[in-house]
Amino acid sequence: MRLLLVEDDDRVAAPLMEGLNRYGFTVARVRTGASALSASAADLVLLDLGLPDMDGIDVCRALRARSTVPIIMITARNEETDRVVGLEVGADDYLSKPFGLRELVARIRAVTRRTHPERHTPPSTTAPKPGTPLTGAGHTRLPAERGVQRLGPLTINRRTREVTLNGQPLALTPKEFDLLAHLAGDPGAVWSRQQILDAVWEPGYFGPTRTLDVHVSALRRKLSSPSWIATVRGIGFRLTVPGNGAYD
Repeated sequence: MRLLLVEDDDRVAAPLMEGLNRYGFTVARVRTGASALSASAADLVLLDLGLPDMDGIDVCRALRARSTVPIIMITARNEETDRVVGLEVGADDYLSKPFGLRELVARIRAVTRRTHPERHTPPSTTAPKPGTPLTGAGHTRLPAERGVQRLGPLTINRRTREVTLNGQPLALTPKEFDLLAHLAGDPGAVWSRQQILDAVWEPGYFGPTRTLDVHVSALRRKLSSPSWIATVRGIGFRLTVPGNGAYD
């Protein structure tokens, strides 16, 4: 797995690269935001926020605008507002310095599982029985092995991690896609906040309390209607198809 480390401090970068190499990662390192934006493609980016030429938040925003590469922010900033802003502009995780190498490796693996589930879950090989209906009230599921789900005007392709609304592609961050795909796994069902955090982020997640709200808000904006994701007061959220309340 190829990692891009964006870190200007040699005292941090050198032991980090050595440790990650021991875990089998291939690490390329750059010192500035400009270099990060011109670097070769990587499987995951480790991004420091305190860079000499530009703020890491701006680097994250620029990377996310053109790519779905997973991004983990690693920084000495530990205020909740910094974490929320980082997640809102497209980061998949946030790790505050100082941190242990094993924790970082665990975060890398967790993010990879969420953003590339096909690497960890074997594809279904079971075909639907003849005559099995593919159309339900309010949404249509295509054969499971194709990984495509239709909910009214919304189409979710889990194999390609692409989403369209009324035939138009939606530019979602990896985390936004994971959140939408999770809610769509049982449309109409109510998911508690902790259930969503455990499934989309990681089991026992205890990060910023606003993280889920930020991503729900972003999804609602991109879906062009807040009614797609209904808030169930005191519990959590559920996915609904606007104008259609029935599900099979």
